[in-house]
Amino acid sequence: MREYPLVGGPVEVRGALDLEKTPAGVMPRRLPAWTKEQYQDPSVYGGTVMPSGVRLVFRTAARVLEFEVLTSTGQLDGDLRPRPTGMLELMVDGALAGRRRAPLGHVVRMAGPGAVQRLMPGKPGTARFAGLPTGMKNVELWLPQQTPTELVALRADGEVLAPLPDGRPLWVHHGSSISHCLEADGPTGTWPVVAASLGGVEVTNLSQPGNDMLDPYVARTIRDMPADLISLKSGVNIVGLATFRLRTFGPAVHGFLDTIRDGHPDTPLLVISPVSCPALDACPGPTAVGRDGRITALGDPADLARGALSLQVVRDELARIVAVRQARDPHLHHLDGRELLGPADVDDLPDGLHPSAAAYRRMGERFAAHAFTDQGPFRARSHTQPTDQDARPPADR
Repeated sequence: MREYPLVGGPVEVRGALDLEKTPAGVMPRRLPAWTKEQYQDPSVYGGTVMPSGVRLVFRTAARVLEFEVLTSTGQLDGDLRPRPTGMLELMVDGALAGRRRAPLGHVVRMAGPGAVQRLMPGKPGTARFAGLPTGMKNVELWLPQQTPTELVALRADGEVLAPLPDGRPLWVHHGSSISHCLEADGPTGTWPVVAASLGGVEVTNLSQPGNDMLDPYVARTIRDMPADLISLKSGVNIVGLATFRLRTFGPAVHGFLDTIRDGHPDTPLLVISPVSCPALDACPGPTAVGRDGRITALGDPADLARGALSLQVVRDELARIVAVRQARDPHLHHLDGRELLGPADVDDLPDGLHPSAAAYRRMGERFAAHAFTDQGPFRARSHTQPTDQDARPPADR
């Protein structure tokens, strides 16, 4: 078995915009390094190092691959064991070839949410995939979407080469935890990845759990990225934390869109309003979690008349903003999020807010059926992925 570095060698890390050096290796982050000085809340950093949509991409003739990684997961003092580390999923020539539980590494102990954290240091572990098909093949290792994962090394019993460009359009998506999909059954089960696979595009997921706040540094990040397709799904965090009023929300949306358009004036851009959430559909935040583990709204519905935001107010305002801008921006589109998960689906919200694993897959299928059809907003830029034969260099055919 030959060892290859997971950074600086033939392996590409896609879906991450920063590779932060650590004592063990490197930590993928889904926002650029320069953004760290523009936020103070540690939950923002924590969201960027949870690698939703991050994957290692390469070609290899190996039949055995070993990935050495160091994960970090949490554990409340009252829990018997740490939170699950999630799954590593191996795709070979576009098909799932294996799933392995990510090895347990660091454990962060705390008395409760928001309490002082205590690090219980761990060691890197290895996930092994054997019995892979013979010959040169395209390989992707998808990292667990809910678990920070440091990349240490790759070992292979055959040659490892850099991937070839496959020509798929690049889709950049930004949203909340409902787009990050911590509750999905694996990294390829998040709704943006399901939709990207069905649409024949390559996705970068910039979603920030609990922190989809129309932050200017996110808009500038998207502005400066290569992108053939862009989508924004916004509203639930803004209502849930009561961070905007109607007076400030509209200008913030306009400013976010203006910044993106500075770098992508003609790129198809889809604005998605919130999916159904019974607690917040007609009531403003902030929110709390009840004894039953379900979300509840603490705001006063009477405050809506004075400018507070419910999800329905946000839906109406996003639809209005897009309609106004479409007169001069024909590449701007709108989708009511309830078409992805609506009132008939609320039984698939175990905590009243976050979809189940099955619901995330259904959301991806519904998004693809809307966006990538002949009449959809992403129709002109999507195409099917090249065949395995087309993706190989002439010497490998």
